[in-house]
Amino acid sequence: MQDKNEKTGHLHPITLAIDEIRRIFKEVGFSVAEGPEIEKEYYNFDALNMPADHPARDMQDTFWVAPLSEKKVLRTHTSPVQIHYMENHKPPIAIIVPGKVYRNEATDATHGAEFYQVEGLYINKKVSMADLKGVLSHFFKEFFGPDVEIRFRPSFFPFTEPSVEIDMKYKDKWLEMMGAGLVHPKVLEAGGIDSKEYSGFAFGGGIDRMVMLKYGIEDLRLLYSGDLRVINQF
Repeated sequence: MQDKNEKTGHLHPITLAIDEIRRIFKEVGFSVAEGPEIEKEYYNFDALNMPADHPARDMQDTFWVAPLSEKKVLRTHTSPVQIHYMENHKPPIAIIVPGKVYRNEATDATHGAEFYQVEGLYINKKVSMADLKGVLSHFFKEFFGPDVEIRFRPSFFPFTEPSVEIDMKYKDKWLEMMGAGLVHPKVLEAGGIDSKEYSGFAFGGGIDRMVMLKYGIEDLRLLYSGDLRVINQF
């Protein structure tokens, strides 16, 4: 029998956030998918419309895994899971992919070499930007509260067309939270889905940033410090 005075421990705030994200998207019909953190170059880049000479690769700051001849990387985003899932499932598809990703960049208060992202993918017939806006508006209101303000701003990503960035108003400033858009036909075809019959939307954003804003944490490194004073607050 457990002593009532015994301390039982706490879930990490990122774990709490992932659980909440899963719950919110489950309510609107999304399931959870997973994939490998060590990924083939093809799935991390090529199948997502980023061929070898594509400038978007320069933004990824990739960790390559030895031996280099095997062309494997520590995944720079959770988007490769989209391709794996499409290869093995027929539409309609509605998934989110929360998981750890890696970037070869300096660590500071708002950036880390490893962090968590959540990816989303929805594929069906006649999917539009209105569907994307509806789903993400619901998510932000559920996660941050009904008074949250967001905006959709035109952008560019190689795996979506058209593309947008989603900003959220925080302390009178607009902060970038997610990238999104309609799935590029080449990405659908790479996943074995007929782009003339189906369309879809995709989105991705950093869970770490969501946690920082939701709980007022100013330094990302606190989430990975192992300091129990941080965890005990949750």
